[in-house]
Amino acid sequence: MNESRAAIRYAKAILNQAVESKATDAVEKDMHSVVQTISDSKELQDVLASPIIKGDVKKNALLAVFTGSHSISEGLISLLVDNKRVSLLKDVAQHYIVLNEKLKGEETAVVTTAVALTKDLEAKVLEQLTKLTGKKVSITNVIDESIIGGFVLRIGDLQYNASVANKLNSLKENFQTVYSLWFTLRTL
Repeated sequence: MNESRAAIRYAKAILNQAVESKATDAVEKDMHSVVQTISDSKELQDVLASPIIKGDVKKNALLAVFTGSHSISEGLISLLVDNKRVSLLKDVAQHYIVLNEKLKGEETAVVTTAVALTKDLEAKVLEQLTKLTGKKVSITNVIDESIIGGFVLRIGDLQYNASVANKLNSLKENFQTVYSLWFTLRTL
């Protein structure tokens, strides 16, 4: 199964559980904390991705990091560890936030940048997104140094990739195409 689809399924299940327990906002707060903490900690990302570190160690580490979280959030951590899908935790959290915001009639924009957005820039982006969508919008800023610079904006089903890494990949593909064409023409 596609990892993104799996993350969405987990997020929907957790949202349903939170709705039944009337805890959607408390769990959303936890999910914002999960996204921010994992984004900010390369060490935590490495622990979650490591096939060498046992599930119990990962579970105990995550429960210690997210002490005070709602029982539904703690249950999600346990479930993902038990199902050997803990690497999806950040994606599940992001999808939960988006789904819960939609449930409240709001939109959540995920803005991925190489460095944290300043308050001024975040306010400008928020203003533009509100104008663009005509809805109340909140922003989740995810830090990913691998994009080098620029940003990736995801709101709902739409994504705009203005990252330096994406532009470099496009340039690389163009060079490969030109080289292949040049090599083909040269051999004729």
